[in-house]
Amino acid sequence: MAMLLVVASVSLHVGSEPVAVLDGLCAWWRGDLVAEALIVGEVRLPRTLLALGVGAALGAAGAALQGLLRNPLAEPGLTGASQGAALGAAAVFYHGWWAWAGPLAVPMAAMLGAALTLLFMLVLAGSARASMVIMAGLAVSTVSGALLALVLNYAPNPFAMQELVYWLMGSVADRGMTEVGWLAAALLLGMGLLWSQRRLLAALSLGDVVAGTLGVNVRWGSRLVVVGAAILVGASVAVAGSVGFVGLIVPHVVRPWVGHRPDRLLWSSAALGAGLVCVADMVVRSLPGLQELKLGVLTSLLGAPVFIWLVWRERVRW
Repeated sequence: MAMLLVVASVSLHVGSEPVAVLDGLCAWWRGDLVAEALIVGEVRLPRTLLALGVGAALGAAGAALQGLLRNPLAEPGLTGASQGAALGAAAVFYHGWWAWAGPLAVPMAAMLGAALTLLFMLVLAGSARASMVIMAGLAVSTVSGALLALVLNYAPNPFAMQELVYWLMGSVADRGMTEVGWLAAALLLGMGLLWSQRRLLAALSLGDVVAGTLGVNVRWGSRLVVVGAAILVGASVAVAGSVGFVGLIVPHVVRPWVGHRPDRLLWSSAALGAGLVCVADMVVRSLPGLQELKLGVLTSLLGAPVFIWLVWRERVRW
């Protein structure tokens, strides 16, 4: 917690204009329309909170999926959940479906897309789940990518398509407290579901048969973990686009610190994921250039070498 407070405090100070952060926060809280309040309260505060929330959601979702699937390579992007969430959000956003849900239509569609792709992946992996997860995830990602390309193809106009492409690259810029509220609600719900199944995640590390003998309901608990991960991934994609590899890197870094216990991995992965994405967002803000590097591009550049190293390490075991 102390680490997150330090990272968040530094994040509020990072920007093109030097401002007194504490004075700006106080002025924003009082509702004063001064420059410091607008810069800190309307720009940097929601950006910092979103970076922390997105990182926490992806870190916890990655830890839960790796525990459920018993595969160290499982993460929201590689299991197709991120692509499914992006497909659902993009389809609803550009074609005006679910108008009855108002501003909640996009987050709801993203969560549904993530849940459907995760369920599809689990069905496809079947009983050989641990060894087939990545292949099944690749197949689901391919289908989701093809359908997303179809949505892009029929975008209302070229500007809408360009906006969608930039959104898919991942960013927490130009968002407000409304998105922070959506993400906070999803974090509470998703983390609550995952935490309620911490005994299942710990028992699954011993195998399905042993988990059944320990008195946990494997089938029902697995569904709750999938729904919890889908809520976290869907909300994250709905507010920030695709920010990849966080759910892959963070659990591997944290696992030795918690004695390789899947149940203890949830909150620690959420905390480190929050810190990692917030630091990554500070980096993209600090890089020179007229056009800001997208957050998802940076995390992918950092995560791809880690993924290759993990594949190389796991190859020896197979």
